[in-house]
Order: sequence, then structure tokens, then C-alpha cells
Amino acid sequence: MKKRAVISVSDKTGVVDFARQLVALDYEIVSTGGTFKAIKEAGIPVTYVSDITGFPEILGGRVKTLHPKIHGGILAMRTPDHLAQLEENSIVPIDIVVVNLYPFRETIAKPDATLEDAVENIDIGGPCMVRAAAKNHKYVTIVINPKRYVEIIDKLKHGEIDYKMRLELATEAYTHTAEYDTAISQYLRTKISKQEA
Repeated sequence: MKKRAVISVSDKTGVVDFARQLVALDYEIVSTGGTFKAIKEAGIPVTYVSDITGFPEILGGRVKTLHPKIHGGILAMRTPDHLAQLEENSIVPIDIVVVNLYPFRETIAKPDATLEDAVENIDIGGPCMVRAAAKNHKYVTIVINPKRYVEIIDKLKHGEIDYKMRLELATEAYTHTAEYDTAISQYLRTKISKQEA
């Protein structure tokens, strides 16, 4: 069975070449929205997330990847029990998750950014996938930084991503989501202060 990578990124730096190299290493790519479009337009085989979930992206893209066929694939340990449950529910294990989040900080840095603009740039599905993959780092590689793509491909060309690197990537991922949530919290706190003034 082919290995599977889910790629859903806001920062698309290097992602097309990374996807191309994963396909060359016999990975199946699953993607969403703009990332799917960029990969497909480059002529790289890619599966749209809705074709996996059997459910369309809804609510203006607010719900895309929040589905057991994605999260079950990410969170499954490679134990006989978990693998049997995946098979019973027609879920394919996911081996690599490549996600970076909606540009919340970049949005609020704009002088004319409204609260509504900020709220729409609070990522939900992305952090869920990042945290799920980081939790299951024993089996899943989480990549949140495009600067890691070359290193990841090099490792895969010479075998597999070792546990030490998966743990390091998981730690980086949790730092990423923590800083993201902190930025949101601090921004909303400034809105409360203005309401109270």
C-alpha cells in the first residue's frame, strides 16, 4: 500500500516541489483548497480531501479536514487493534502531515484589519491536524516549516524519518500552535480592553 501524505498549507513556499518529490517516492498526496489547486496545476497527482471524506468542504471552507477519515488516519497507532479499526471503517493511515496555519498574525498586522478579518483567519482544522500528528509522532511525521522540506526528502530518499527527528518535528509543531494561540489570545484581549474603555 502506498504511504499517504496530507498537505494543506497557507504558506505555499516550496510545496509544489515537495509534493512532486513525495510522489516520486511513491506517496499518495491528499490536499485541500488552494494547496490542491497549486499541486494539481503543476501536473502532480493529488486527491482532493472531499474525495477521501465523501463530504464537501462547507461553511466557506471552515470545515474541510475535520472528519474521521482524516483524523483516524492521522491518530491511528500501527497496532493490530487500531489497524483493524481503520480497515473496518475504510480509513487509510496517514504517514506525513504538512500543515501551516492561516496567516492570523499577518492579517492583524494590517492597519485596516477588522475583528471580522482576524476571526476568519483563525485556523481550526489546521491546528487539529498539527496536534493530532504531533501526538502520534511515533508513527506520523508532522511538518509545519517549509524550510524542512529538503531535509525531509533527503531522509526519505535514504530510508525513513527516524524517531528522534519525528519527536523534534512534533516539538516544533506544538511550539507553532502554542504561539499561534497566544497571538490570538493577546489580540482578543486588546479587543476586550477597548470594549471596557
